[in-house]
This record gives sequence, C-alpha cells and structure tokens, in this order.
Amino acid sequence: MTDITPPDPSRDTQDAAKSATGNRGRSRGKAARPTPLGIYDKARPGGITGIEIAAVALSVVWLLGCIIFFVAVPRAPGPADQDGLRFLMTMLAVFMPVAMIWVAATAARASRVMREESQRLQAAIDAIRQAYIAQQQGGTLNSEPSVTRKLDEIAAATKKTESALATFSTRRDEIQRTAKPLAPPPAIEEQSVLALGTQTADTLPPVESDDLIRALNFPETAEDAEGFAALRRALKDRNAAQLIQAAQDVLTLLSQDGIYMDDLRPDRARPEVWRTFGQGARGRPIAALGGIRDRSSLALTAGRMKQDPIFRDAAHHFLRRFDKLFADFEKIATDAEISALADTRTARAFMLLGRVAGTFD
Repeated sequence: MTDITPPDPSRDTQDAAKSATGNRGRSRGKAARPTPLGIYDKARPGGITGIEIAAVALSVVWLLGCIIFFVAVPRAPGPADQDGLRFLMTMLAVFMPVAMIWVAATAARASRVMREESQRLQAAIDAIRQAYIAQQQGGTLNSEPSVTRKLDEIAAATKKTESALATFSTRRDEIQRTAKPLAPPPAIEEQSVLALGTQTADTLPPVESDDLIRALNFPETAEDAEGFAALRRALKDRNAAQLIQAAQDVLTLLSQDGIYMDDLRPDRARPEVWRTFGQGARGRPIAALGGIRDRSSLALTAGRMKQDPIFRDAAHHFLRRFDKLFADFEKIATDAEISALADTRTARAFMLLGRVAGTFD
C-alpha cells in the first residue's frame, strides 16, 4: 500500500510567505526605478569626454617635451642672483601652456553643454507648442456654445440701443387703420362715399413745422413724452409718416454696422444751400450739404451699399422720400426751421447716404 502523507499546512504557509516577500521585493525594485522624463528630464553631468582626453594628452606631451629639453640641454653657468629669476621663468614656460590647454578644454566643454541645453530647450518649446495647438483644436467644439452665447448677448445689447426706434413700428398699424376710406354715416343712408377714394390722411391739416422737426429727430429716450407726442402727430401726415418709416429702417440698418447719427458731427450748410436743394438743384451747387467727414462711416456705408441690395433699396427709398418732403417743407419754412431740421438725425442720415450715393457730386 502506498503511504499517503497529508500536506503540511505550516510548509504551505512558509512558501506563500516567501512568494509574497519575493513579489514585494520585485514591486519595490520596480517602484524604486525612476520614471524617465524624456526631454524634460534634468541633464546629467557627463563623464570624461574626448575634450578631457585630448587636454590630458597635450599636457603630458608638453611636460615630457619640457623634461627632455631641460635634461638634454646643458645648463649655462651664470650669476647666482639670477637663479631665482631663471627658475620662475622656467616654471612659467612649463606650466603656462598647460594652463592654456585646460582653459581651452573647459571652454570647449562649456560650449558643448550649452549647445545640448539649447537643443533640449528648443525641443521642450516645440512640445509645448504642439500641446497648446492640440488643446486649442480639441477645445474648439467645447467653446462653440460660449461663443454663441456671447453673440446672443451682443445682439441683445444692440437691440437695447434701438429700443427707442423700435417703438415706432407699432404706429404702422395705426396709420393703415386711419388710411382706410371714410364710411358713410349710418344716419344718412343716401350719402355716398367721396369720389376718388378720399382718405382721412388727406382731410387732415398738414403737420406743424415744430412737430415735424422733433419727429424727424426721433425721441431722445423712452421717457421723452414730448418727442413721442410730436411723433404721433407727425405720423398722421402721409408724407411725414412715409419719411419717418423710411428713416427708421435706414437708421436701424446703419446701427447694425455701428453707425449712429449722434456720433456724427457734420459741417453745417447755410439755409440758402438747403433751399437750393429743395428747389431741385443737384451736384456741385449743393456740395456743401455733404458735410459728413467720418471716413469709417463713409467706408462702411459705401461697402454696405454695394454688397447689400436690401440696404441699397432702403437707402434710395429714403432719399426719394426726403427729397419730396423737403421740397414742400422749404416753401413754408423759415431759415431757423431749416437749420433746425438740418440738425436732426434724419437729416444726418440724408447727408451720409447722399454723399455715398453721389447726390452732391
């Protein structure tokens, strides 16, 4: 019969302990090994290079040559007081070249170290640049929502600056309602509608000059009650309402390019020049009306006029409405009223667009 010996639990425990101890030793050895840092690792001091070997060889050759020279060449007799000076000169002649050899070797070694450090620094800079470019390219998609949010904020700020002008659009429905033909009174059935479609706007008296001037300048702020009242009265006149709507559209389009009439400071023209314009003159006789000198506004407006057909149509429509209204206004207005109208935002827009369109050429 075969003798079956049960396993010794103490031996198994010892083997497991040895195995664990060996594993810990190997892991400790791996952990103790430094992780290489590549181009970012600190430069280690180099050992003996060819520069030091060459310096040692030259020094040994020179010293051997000196020894052979002084041993082979007989010493000439001389005064005893010159022995010390001769010994000093001999030491200088022997060791000065050796010192120069090692100075040159040290300079060559320093130059080599600086060259290596320069290469390492350039490599580190290139790696940082590549990492920065990769980070920027990777973060483009993440930054798109923030860019969109910034654009929305800019658009909201632009809309706030146009809040005063935006309130005028609510008056268009009122003008259309008041422009409907008069209905016959219900009490007198036999009365017919006036011939040729007479409208309410045709039966109203013309707008006062002061109200027209204030309306063409538009209210200063949302709390300008007098300005809004004058605007409501001016909108009841058909010609004035058409010009105000055209001016509102043009000013809104110009504000999209950052052009605001309050920022313009045009040269003032005499009322006689304005009257000449109202009487139909064009070109050089009324060149003084093109008093806008802001080059940036002129350049932006000219570019928009060429590239944007909607802006071009709105500008030409505005110029036609201004010509028609001012021709009627000039006949009844005084010089002071003409000067006041020339200082309104609408008149400044006319000067800017008229100069770009060539009205004053």
